Amino acid sequence: MLTSEQTEQIKKQLIKHIEKDFPEDKLDFAKKQIEDMNSKQLEEFLKRNKLMQAPRKSQECVFCSIVSGEINSYKIDENKKALAVLEINPVSKGHTIIIPKEHLPSSEKLPQFVFSLAKNVAGRLKTKLKPKSTEISFSNLFGHEILNVIPLYGNEKITEKHSAKPEELAELQKILIKTKKETRKIKNIKSGSKKPEKKIWLPKRIP
Repeated sequence: MLTSEQTEQIKKQLIKHIEKDFPEDKLDFAKKQIEDMNSKQLEEFLKRNKLMQAPRKSQECVFCSIVSGEINSYKIDENKKALAVLEINPVSKGHTIIIPKEHLPSSEKLPQFVFSLAKNVAGRLKTKLKPKSTEISFSNLFGHEILNVIPLYGNEKITEKHSAKPEELAELQKILIKTKKETRKIKNIKSGSKKPEKKIWLPKRIP
């Protein structure tokens, strides 16, 4: 049985798909039919149309679609193996998901770069949003393993999510996105670069 979160994400994918090539006069009716389905009805629909196979292509997985840019997201950071975007249905303010750029079905296969990005994002959340703590956890939807970085302020329930407004996410993105200045600073620290020592002026020796 699909979870409520999976149901909502699959509905969004289906609606996005039919908006591209569905006849105009039947589009609204089709969208309403999808929106009105419960989890069981949606699962039966997917089985009937042979859409319940494990996702392997970007158009079949919402996370692969985010990585490819087919689905818009609120990106705050990335490295060569993973992408960090704000969760649109967060547990708390600043809830971020770390998406491996490769479709990986298990946490055992996640490269170290994914965990490094999660730690970097957790540090930035602590600095910018001042939570009491942050929690990093695994989750798997559409056969795609991801990491959740969740700031905890003291009154959250990990199992409860809310729908964030686009303007709220856009504002958070401005606060949390890595700037070029920060990137240069990190590179300088890693390279061990030091500021040039200040030269002390001394008078020339008179024989």
